[in-house]
Amino acid sequence: MNIPMLLQCPPQHVLKGLLRTPFRRYHFVFHPRPHLGSGVPCAQPLSSPGLHCAKWMLPSNGLPRKLCLQTALEGHTEGLSDKEQRLVDKLYAGLIQGQRACLAEAITLVESTHCRKKELAQVLLQKVLAHHREQEKLNKGKPLAFRVGLSGPPGAGKSTFIEYFGKMLTDRGHKLSVLAVDPSSCTSGGSLLGDKTRMTELSRDMNAYIRPSPTRGTLGGVTRTTNEAILLCEGGGYDIILVETVGVGQSEFAVADMVDMFILLLPPAGGDELQGIKRGIVEMADLVAITKADGDLIVPARRIQAEYVSALKLLRRRSGVWKPKVIRISARSGEGITEMWDKMKEFWEVMLVSGELAAKRQKQQKVWMWSLIQENVVEHFRTHPAVREQIPLLEERVLSGGLSPGLAADLLLKAFKSRH
Repeated sequence: MNIPMLLQCPPQHVLKGLLRTPFRRYHFVFHPRPHLGSGVPCAQPLSSPGLHCAKWMLPSNGLPRKLCLQTALEGHTEGLSDKEQRLVDKLYAGLIQGQRACLAEAITLVESTHCRKKELAQVLLQKVLAHHREQEKLNKGKPLAFRVGLSGPPGAGKSTFIEYFGKMLTDRGHKLSVLAVDPSSCTSGGSLLGDKTRMTELSRDMNAYIRPSPTRGTLGGVTRTTNEAILLCEGGGYDIILVETVGVGQSEFAVADMVDMFILLLPPAGGDELQGIKRGIVEMADLVAITKADGDLIVPARRIQAEYVSALKLLRRRSGVWKPKVIRISARSGEGITEMWDKMKEFWEVMLVSGELAAKRQKQQKVWMWSLIQENVVEHFRTHPAVREQIPLLEERVLSGGLSPGLAADLLLKAFKSRH
């Protein structure tokens, strides 16, 4: 991968600057090139696993032209044992052939917190990403899958809707993947993972793949790896990815940053709906669906629909080409499900043609890169020797009121900086 950058200063200043930075494992080699005038300096790593070469080329007038950082996967794969390499190759081959067992094993590998397995997962993801990009080129640059986030309060009928909706899609020739995030117990860490048991018919459908995953009590638990699980599902040939979350809270903001369309499901008889649902969640919704709109609940469903149509007019629109819609559906009678799919396809076409979809996905990748960096930096900070030994003492002093939280944080940061 080449990343061009324009150098804003003379090359000799660049060299001096590089020598002042912590390039401890690099040596600089100058390869003379008569047609380039001043030569091509090249920084070669002695033992870096991922960064292979950093170089810049100078035209005949001596002005800097560009800086290329060449990164390659070979450095990561060099350290793999034969057994690990065979595992990665087996998972990759099975995944792109559509084998469900390999997809399940690949997602398990991605969700693992074991250091070595996390490294293997990144090797696998790079191979899948390369395959994914090639397939997108064959598809004239269009995305291979439609990513949809689905949320709503408990009891909104999400699982019932997904089963009916999923069966409708598979009957029309689509391959559907459902990534259902179940809340974990903060006490035991356990999770019921009940979504798959509630979707009995869809679970038996060979064109549907349901993956319930626990949140592990934190926003970053499975949500951190859900983005990577989406990529694996797309590599496995699934063209519609549903990401379901439980409840209405902070995790919905994270899911909205990894899908193309965010749908909010709301029950018709939940009291004062506009008070009960956070404004931020409604602002993120591209489509609001009032569920269970059948029988005695038709009248309250119509009332709630009218309330949300009025409320959405007052909220700031996230897209310049799409106006959020409010519809009524019933997974029991099937009313409104086909119309809902038509609205979703309309959203897909409008966003694709306008270019907003591509821009949105690019922005999401950047957001998730920084989210992962923040998580890893915090973990590195907590496990740093100079910090780890002081945390219990400072926490105790904060709890007793002898030290303010701000001062305790400053002391830990100073201890961290002093050892770097």
